[in-house]
Amino acid sequence: MLIKLAWRNLWRNKLRTGIVLGAMIFGLVGVTGTMGFMTGFSQNMIENAILWQTSHAQIHNVSYPDDPDVTHTLSRQDELEAMLNENNGVVHWSSRHIVNGMISSARSARGIKINGIVPEKEQRITPIHQSVIDGEWLDDQGRNPILVSSKTAERLSLRVGSKIVLTFTDVHGEVTGAAFRVRGLYKTPNTTFDDANVYVRKADLQSLSGADSDHEIAMITIDAQSSSMIVDELVQTLNAKSFSKEVLIRDWTEIQPMLKTMIESMAVFNVVFLLIFVAAMAFGIVNVLLMSVFERTQEFGVLMAVGMDKSKIRRLIVLESGLMGGVGALIGMVLSVGSNALLLKHGLDLSSFSDGLSAFGMDPVVFPKIGVNDYVTTFTTVILVSLLAGLYPARQILKQKPADAMAEKH
Repeated sequence: MLIKLAWRNLWRNKLRTGIVLGAMIFGLVGVTGTMGFMTGFSQNMIENAILWQTSHAQIHNVSYPDDPDVTHTLSRQDELEAMLNENNGVVHWSSRHIVNGMISSARSARGIKINGIVPEKEQRITPIHQSVIDGEWLDDQGRNPILVSSKTAERLSLRVGSKIVLTFTDVHGEVTGAAFRVRGLYKTPNTTFDDANVYVRKADLQSLSGADSDHEIAMITIDAQSSSMIVDELVQTLNAKSFSKEVLIRDWTEIQPMLKTMIESMAVFNVVFLLIFVAAMAFGIVNVLLMSVFERTQEFGVLMAVGMDKSKIRRLIVLESGLMGGVGALIGMVLSVGSNALLLKHGLDLSSFSDGLSAFGMDPVVFPKIGVNDYVTTFTTVILVSLLAGLYPARQILKQKPADAMAEKH
């Protein structure tokens, strides 16, 4: 009975109720859309960082992260690789020989990170082979082939087939180098990464550096979430084999702590953004209900005079508030799911901002990321706040005495 009465009272002033519901619905669509895209932005940045830079986990000499010197190579590398092959959580791995040096062309020279890789293994770790936009991926053919980014090629006036010279310091502290020929040009979503990296065959680089072992082993685990657990397992194995003081194993959150901070910050942002919306919504509902109940002051006075329990009047007003919030939340959620599903299929094309996005390692097309839990949390929060918003108008009307309320004229 109270629910039916509350529903009828809600639509006494259709224009006023419709305006509030419209604001709630469009607000919910905007809130869920913003939450989805902000999460999508951060997830895209994290996924690209894992794909192109950190992988799920990496192994280094314990001194290498603080001092990436050519002499800080992995000791007992064969044992490390055997350990990775025995761990079921490690899906793929690839060792890299890395030196920092100079790349020179006939036009210019600049600093660069030289990545010596095994092409067959590297393409299982990163999609760099899929990002070759001109020329070919590295293979066993030819003498000293090199893969450079399109951005580096533009800076040094290079094209496929151009000759460049790489120079760096070897393990003996002597300057060494050799001529390489551009085999292909690549382009990733991260222009900063492109500007700093070139790829050569590991064997070619090792013959110049004089080091027998490598500087880095990158791993792909079952998934990003399980990488921390797998790293813990590997650390225990290393301790059992007395490796703990020689090598350092870190997952992607330890390699780039900013990524972990970004995930935590985005969760806080979504909560704060939702709270701001429901606070504004609550004030709107309170305002509408105050006008509604004061217009019906005489009616409430009559109800109190004939002996209706005040708790029922309070429930009636709270139900009106809850119904308003429920209808707005339901319609808003349906429209939100539909709009986000559409955007999830086509994405939001931000190609006009591609230069700025690529500096942060983001794709030009962003897809929203919002889960069922986010929808449930938003819906539940709106309902609860709507019910609470009805308490203040109910309190205001129940403070009056029946005789005074019946004497009111509005």
